[in-house]
Order: sequence, then structure tokens, then C-alpha cells
Amino acid sequence: MRYMIRSVLLLGVLTGLFLFVGNLVGGKIGMTIALILAGIMNFIAYWFSDKIVLAMYGAREITEEEAPWLHRMVEELAQRANIPKPKIYLVPMEQPNAFATGRGPSHSAVAVTAGILQLLDRDELRGVLAHEIAHIKNRDVLVATIAATIAGAISYLVSMLQWALLFGHSGNEEEGNNNPLSIIGSIIGSIVLIIVTPIIATIIQMAISRSREYLADETGAKISGDPLALARALEKIHNYVYQIPAEVNQGTAHLFIENPLKGGGIWELFSTHPSTEKRIERLKELARKMGRLY
Repeated sequence: MRYMIRSVLLLGVLTGLFLFVGNLVGGKIGMTIALILAGIMNFIAYWFSDKIVLAMYGAREITEEEAPWLHRMVEELAQRANIPKPKIYLVPMEQPNAFATGRGPSHSAVAVTAGILQLLDRDELRGVLAHEIAHIKNRDVLVATIAATIAGAISYLVSMLQWALLFGHSGNEEEGNNNPLSIIGSIIGSIVLIIVTPIIATIIQMAISRSREYLADETGAKISGDPLALARALEKIHNYVYQIPAEVNQGTAHLFIENPLKGGGIWELFSTHPSTEKRIERLKELARKMGRLY
């Protein structure tokens, strides 16, 4: 519950940032135009996200005849999550990873790489699939789309400000204030806004993504009933994912259970995933609360 509340609060902060920047840059008209443009782009991405991502990675659907045990596992987890059974896809990738996609529980898919099927035992794979089904149950694609729409609208507003500066537009001139110090101050303030605002919006957007990962870990562990299986899987995947390179589009990296593009230290602010160590630690704490000793 706390991760869901945190996501809502972060979305509120991101919306507040949009309203603040919008009023400064474009007023109500500029804000409306930016939101509509961003909304159209992300609506298309949301509606066709599953087809786009699966095609991007050359995924093919796994039939029930090919892997009946895998279909039984996904069906059982979907029933426990009280959602329709998602389609199952295989990604021809040696790197161990998995992701979920689709615009909602009724139109969803889980995808596993060839590498993860070779690396994990069935309990660990069940934990990973439960995590991905949790993303579907929690409608994380929708939440990510809302966050991307607001962040995209902020980017449009900042672009409007850049063009305004390029063509010498100044609010002080419109108000008849030709004081050189005032004009210079306005330009400096605009430049700072152009640089700082997208960074803040990105940090908030990434923080929302990390909150949804924690929530999917928690929800998935409860669906499977075995937090430690997911913890073991995350540790194995983390140890292998950077040793086996994969061509992953940066725009879709947030979908995977382990992000191959993340960094440590200050760069964790810009990562779509929390650190694996923190995720494992929280799963172990959840296991203790559930009475699952290890």
C-alpha cells in the first residue's frame, strides 16, 4: 500500500511541476497545447505498446503444446491474481530477463528470454512470472503512460521557452520593462528553467517507476506466496545480466525485471529500477512477516 501511495504522491508532484512551469511559460493555452500533444503521442504508445515492444525484440508466442508446464504456471498465477491469463512470449535473447506488456489485464502478455528459462529453476521462474503478473494487475503500463504524458508535456513547454528565447521573446519587453538588468535576469532565469526542469521531471518519473517495481515485488510475492523464490531469482539475474550483453532499447528498459542500463551512486536517481540489493532485502523482510523462514 505504501508504494501505491508513494506513486500517487509522486504523480501529484509531477503534475504540480507541470502546472507551475506551464503557468510560467505558456499560460493556460500553452499548457493545454503541450498536454494534448504529449497525450496523443503516449495514447498511441499505450494502445499499441504490446505489439510494438514484442515486435521490437522479435518475440514469438509460446503455444501450450510447446510448454504445457509454463502455461499451467502462468494460468495458476493469473487465477491467484484474479486476472485473465496473459499470453506468453519467448524473446530470443541470451540475457536472462523478463517483462510484461499490454494496456490492461484483458490485453496483456508476459515475455521471458531464452536465457532466463535456462538460468532459473521452476520456483524462481514462478516468482519472476508472479512479479510480471503483478505489473499487469497493478496496471503499471497505465501509470507509466500517465507519468510519461505529464513529463512529455513539460518537455514541450520547455521547448516553447527555448524557441521564445531564440527569437528574442521576453515577458519584460511585453510589459514595457526595458531595464537591461531585468531583461538579463529574465533570460538567466529562463535558461535555468530550461536546464533544471527536465532533470527534475525525469527524476520524479524514474522515482515513480522504482515505486512500481517495489510494488510489483510485493504484490508478486503475495501472489506466488514465496518471496524468497523471487529474491533468489533477482540475485541470479543480477549476477548474469551484465555479463551477457543485450541490445535493449533505452525507452523500453523500464519494462524488464532487471534494467541493464542502470548505474550506481548518483545515477540511481535516473534508474528505472531500485537496486537489486534493496529489493532482495525487502523481499526477505516480507518473507519474515509471512512466516516464510530461510
